[in-house]
Amino acid sequence: MFQINRICCIGAGYVGGPTCSVIAHMCPEIHVTVVDVNESRINAWNSDTLPIYEPGLKEVVESCRGKNLFFSTDIDSAIRDADLVFISVNTPTKTYGMGKGRAADLKYIEACARRIVEVSNGYKIVTEKSTVPVRAAESIRRIFDSNTKPNLNLQVLSNPEFLAEGTAVRDLKEPDRVLIGGDETAEGQRAIRALCGVYEHWVPKTRIITTNTWSSELSKLAANAFLAQRISSINSISALCESTGADVEEVALAIGMDQRIGSKFLKASVGFGGSCFQKDVLNLVYLCEALNLPEVASYWQQVIDMNEYQRRRFACRIIDCLFNTVTGKKIALLGFSFKKDTGDTRESSSIYISQYLLDEGAKLHIYDPKVLKEQIILDLSQPHISEDPNRVSELVTVSVDPYQACQGAHALVICTEWDMFRDLDYERIYDHMLKPAFLFDGRRLLDQLHPRLQNIGFRLRPSGKKVTSSVPYTPAELRQHQPEPPAKKAKGHTPTQHQPEPPAKKAKATPHSASTRTSGQEGQSLTHPHSASTRTPPRRPKSGHTPTQHQTPHLVSILLYEDNH
Repeated sequence: MFQINRICCIGAGYVGGPTCSVIAHMCPEIHVTVVDVNESRINAWNSDTLPIYEPGLKEVVESCRGKNLFFSTDIDSAIRDADLVFISVNTPTKTYGMGKGRAADLKYIEACARRIVEVSNGYKIVTEKSTVPVRAAESIRRIFDSNTKPNLNLQVLSNPEFLAEGTAVRDLKEPDRVLIGGDETAEGQRAIRALCGVYEHWVPKTRIITTNTWSSELSKLAANAFLAQRISSINSISALCESTGADVEEVALAIGMDQRIGSKFLKASVGFGGSCFQKDVLNLVYLCEALNLPEVASYWQQVIDMNEYQRRRFACRIIDCLFNTVTGKKIALLGFSFKKDTGDTRESSSIYISQYLLDEGAKLHIYDPKVLKEQIILDLSQPHISEDPNRVSELVTVSVDPYQACQGAHALVICTEWDMFRDLDYERIYDHMLKPAFLFDGRRLLDQLHPRLQNIGFRLRPSGKKVTSSVPYTPAELRQHQPEPPAKKAKGHTPTQHQPEPPAKKAKATPHSASTRTSGQEGQSLTHPHSASTRTPPRRPKSGHTPTQHQTPHLVSILLYEDNH
């Protein structure tokens, strides 16, 4: 069996950096070099401040950096010396030409392939690690075959990563499976066995799956599509829950206990983000259209459409609750990364929620413990997010702590499930917010705190749950002392001295008058279809019976209308 002693990884990003760091950590006898054209990124990998945040990654890097793990910009030398070359470069969605908005842009993959064949000699295994569309390996092989040399033998494998940001190190050390695809020829099988030998240093053989190249590439797309589908499915149910009074957390628990379904990825939220889910589903859609499978393409496109709907619906709910306008209002947005325990903001739902609110003129004060101010401003200034970067600088403030972000805010919006947000001093936050103070929990992070938060005074609006309250309306002049209303009198009864007449010219308070808008209704516009002004008036008192002062609270007491927002 061919022995792999030296590995080169092209691309020092979210896949290449952690993957090769763990390989070097678990295989101390293998020399691993990670290369990139971005010099500042390589410098960061060689410093105490790594370019990406992953729990446990710094410790892994420091344990082997300078021993058998190296980061360099000398790409050609690393390729020339390697037995195995990983291609871990970016494969973004095309923003131009055919397939715009759906197909993967493989220009970096092609550039790597051409550089490898140019500087290589002898026998090498080239492995695509990036998320690529089906048949990308065939494109790489075609470039190799068209630029062959007498002493050059390059074998192409597919070895997709199945990492979740935030748990990448654990996923690499304890993978559910390692998937390796290659040619079914003798040379292809030899290359597969060699790569299996690397992973067998720490991964049980039963978890290493070998397939043909097509199956390996398609398995990666299908896995991410299925995960994204589950998120969109539970988010669709969350919209139904908010309209019916059901709780999406209870629904998810009930269906998740079915072993055929399982509980993973049944957490309602503001939508999925990250570099893979949307890109891979769109790749799958484009592949289906190219293969003349429009019904299949339409099915998977709905996963993306539902995700966009969930983001837009969440932003609209904020606007509706703030009396149908957020223009000039300060809104505190906690969390900007697409999930906790990572600083990655690619396709984060926070970006799109911010976009909708900025379009309405809201003043956003954003806090995230791991995302830099420059990254937040850069993301919100992208042409497809904002047409005017100057407007972003005017309306967006990046705060240094969550309390500063919430100072004087109309609403607090949780967009990322950072654990630290559970431990905030919400009484302090409430005291310094404008009233009514709304709290939109887009991640259902604060479920255990809901009773306490309501007692503090927050108007809670969690995703997938309809929060209601029942408080009788009481006229101001009777709030000090409210005796029990007397027993109902017979028809024609006239008030006695114990039941004084109300002032003759004072208008009767009715549920459809403006004065009946109590604390449970702040979130409704005066023109909302379910607001007090459009509700059916109460039945009039029977003829001959005049309501007394003591009876007034009984007649005009109402249940707060359940806020549909």
